[in-house]
Amino acid sequence: MKTLVIYKSNTGFVKKYAEWISQDLSADMIEVSMANPAMLCSYDTIIYGGSLHAVGIIGLNFLKENLAKLKDKKVIVFAAGATPYREETIKEVRDKNFTPQEQEQIKFFYLRGGFDFSKLKLLDKLLMTILWVKLKMKKQHELTSDEKGMLAAYHNPADFTKKEYIKPLVDWANSC
Repeated sequence: MKTLVIYKSNTGFVKKYAEWISQDLSADMIEVSMANPAMLCSYDTIIYGGSLHAVGIIGLNFLKENLAKLKDKKVIVFAAGATPYREETIKEVRDKNFTPQEQEQIKFFYLRGGFDFSKLKLLDKLLMTILWVKLKMKKQHELTSDEKGMLAAYHNPADFTKKEYIKPLVDWANSC
């Protein structure tokens, strides 16, 4: 089984997962900006990983635009975000990014990543600063645990990645 891991990482968490997955599966790995549709034909399994951006998986268009070429291949997508693993979160991300037909062809995994404000691009920093101001205006007892964690992570980067999180993905990629 020949496998290709394609990824788009904004702050490094997705890249870390892509490297671990690539190592465990002895797979080739490439950043999505370097990928081209012709290379997909050479692989039995295609794995795409992208950072979450407001529930959207960044860079996913490359895979979706080429999905018709992958009908006879195993297609896996993973997304990494700072939110803890929750079924309702995974369902929201899956339903926002994939049609019901695409969900039949693509196996989706959510891997907890992290948050590092210092590595964000300028526009993302601006948007996250607006969120930070809105959260700071809330009374402490009104904040959810996720919001408290987000406020803390603005000044102290949070890395929740764990290699053990890739096991279900790797096991599924290795299954017949």
